Amino acid sequence: MAELLQNEEVLRLLELSKNGLLFAIWETMYVTVIATFFSYVIGLPLGVITVVGEPGGVLPLPRPVMTVLNFVINILRSVPFLILMVVVIPVSRFFVGTSIGTTATIVPLIVAAFPFVARLVEASLREVDSGVVEAALSMGCSPLQVITKVMIPESRPSLISGFTTAFITILSYGAMAGAIGGGGLGSMSLMLGYQRRMKIILWVSVVVLVILVQIFQSIGSRAAVRFDKRLRDTDRKKKLRDHKPEKSGIQ
Repeated sequence: MAELLQNEEVLRLLELSKNGLLFAIWETMYVTVIATFFSYVIGLPLGVITVVGEPGGVLPLPRPVMTVLNFVINILRSVPFLILMVVVIPVSRFFVGTSIGTTATIVPLIVAAFPFVARLVEASLREVDSGVVEAALSMGCSPLQVITKVMIPESRPSLISGFTTAFITILSYGAMAGAIGGGGLGSMSLMLGYQRRMKIILWVSVVVLVILVQIFQSIGSRAAVRFDKRLRDTDRKKKLRDHKPEKSGIQ
């Protein structure tokens, strides 16, 4: 036990300083949460526009606008993240004053994630029954009311599932950001675990990332099921059937 505690790799994992495991986990979560928030600030409205702004939508926009919007989203989605990180270095330097470090990786993460978020939101909104939207319009609802009170609430379980997928994807992107000097578990596993051949650090970083993904996936799945109105209605009908009194026959 004493020999294990004197091992350099184990000591690095137990450190509470900048090079320790807990600090790496905090950096990873910090980057992931901030990047996810701003990705949804940009991607959620874009995803809504791609659905409601198309011909026949509740708020049709000029075709050139929709063409440019879809083109930009598709272009950004098609660029691999490692290449995008390098391309966005000048943008990171402009916004945060540096292109290296934990905070600097937030900018390329947002640029890479918001088009992905937009497509996830688009897919969720397209699951809404068109009859529900038409009914809302026939009752005199404005386009904004249809979006905020019909389309988004009706697609809430799918939106939650999409949010979980986006969060986990950004978490994995953040780990990849260690290749350009970003912090967190990705940097620890690459710089210490791989380059300095500290195998314990490498495998512990991988295991921690897997655990984080499992935790957030479980939370997201439970939340999506909880807010799924269809499942609640099914459970309610089942309970009513189970508690329905049987008719007594006359002998």
